[in-house]
Amino acid sequence: MRYKIVVIGGGPGGYVAAIRAAQLGARVALVEKEELGGTCLNRGCIPTKVLAAAAEILAGIKKAGEFGISTGAVEVDMAALIERKRQVVKRLASGIQFLLQKNKVELVRGTAMLTSPRTVKVILPGGSEQELEAENIVLATGSSPALIKSLGYDGRQVITSDEALNLASVPGRLLIIGGGVVGCEFASIFAALGSTVTVVEMMPTILPTVDKEVSRYVQGIFKRQGITIKTGATIKAVRKDAGGVVAELESGEEIAADLVLISVGRVLNTGGLGLAEVGVTLGERGEVLVNERMETSVPGIYAAGDITGKIQLAHVASAQGLVAVHNIMGHYRAMNYRVVPSCIFTRPEVGVVGLTAEEARAQGYEVKTAKFPMMACGKAQAMGETEGFVKMVADARTDRILGVHIVGPHASDLVAEAALALEMDMTAARLAQVIHAHPTLAEAVLEAAEGIHGLTIHA
Repeated sequence: MRYKIVVIGGGPGGYVAAIRAAQLGARVALVEKEELGGTCLNRGCIPTKVLAAAAEILAGIKKAGEFGISTGAVEVDMAALIERKRQVVKRLASGIQFLLQKNKVELVRGTAMLTSPRTVKVILPGGSEQELEAENIVLATGSSPALIKSLGYDGRQVITSDEALNLASVPGRLLIIGGGVVGCEFASIFAALGSTVTVVEMMPTILPTVDKEVSRYVQGIFKRQGITIKTGATIKAVRKDAGGVVAELESGEEIAADLVLISVGRVLNTGGLGLAEVGVTLGERGEVLVNERMETSVPGIYAAGDITGKIQLAHVASAQGLVAVHNIMGHYRAMNYRVVPSCIFTRPEVGVVGLTAEEARAQGYEVKTAKFPMMACGKAQAMGETEGFVKMVADARTDRILGVHIVGPHASDLVAEAALALEMDMTAARLAQVIHAHPTLAEAVLEAAEGIHGLTIHA
């Protein structure tokens, strides 16, 4: 079987690349050994957002009295919630399969490995083999949660995010090791569902990669939501007994829990692909090294997604996959990581794009910042969701917007406008001239832009 392109991996990097390649006229095969949609659809972005949506609804019900609405007793049916998650994932996975068929992408179910720079061997589910000849290969095999045995991982009492998405009941006491994005999202979800949550993070703050003011603000909100935060702390040992799990910190403090969730990193899925044998160069972390065109060290072999060791986000994987196939098809494209929005689905949400003030100063910019509180936004007041702010970072010399950092309701949606502003190299003054509908949450972005020049109206 000969193809213009063989894509290995059916996640957001792989299936998007396969469909675009077919749209551009290529004969394409997509090899996937598990579920279509990869981690994002099956064990990441989508299922966690189903749980987050349930947590949001539950939190809303609990404050219904503020809106003059009376409710009775409210209970969480975890089995029904998990079933809804399963159905959402199933519908979306079926949608991907339909799109592959619609675009005439041949789906090959099995485990792939490269036997040469132009051939892919696939071990089919029954054990037989199929060889695919490819003019070009796109590697998009993703990553998996780090299974840290030293922390007692067993998939039952000590789990990763994979198992957390299929719990039969809400844990009474949940200890989360790692206060990054995934850890904080699960902390927010399970705290809303009724768990007593403790987060242990070895860095000085949770969400250590975001703007420091954002991180401190979210940490304060978590504490008000009843989540215990222990930063600058390291787990020394984890022991299990009939009563649950006990984690001992380096300080000697012990934390008892019914369940421990490990959220401290991911492993790149580059093993078993035969990459070294065909000459694909890997980095120190096992990542596939690529250039801005997503080319590896071997002509005709490209890579996209987590295995490239770049930004581990589904939308980055999709963008990389598109860059790869456009270059294969003779349409030059280069990957640009300057404008990549990131979203954190805590309560409230966080949306960020571009540089923090600290990063901008480190790069030599003269920085101006402005912050507009959600408390002063009419739509936020109407919704009863007034926690948060929009913070804008701009170049004081040129007025160009360098970064936008949002905490608050629908921050994951609001950040899209900020990303477009950065992509278009807009100035704060130019953005402030764009008429924003009233009453909307987006007005907070407008007011932050006005604030760069001290012209905020409502704060």
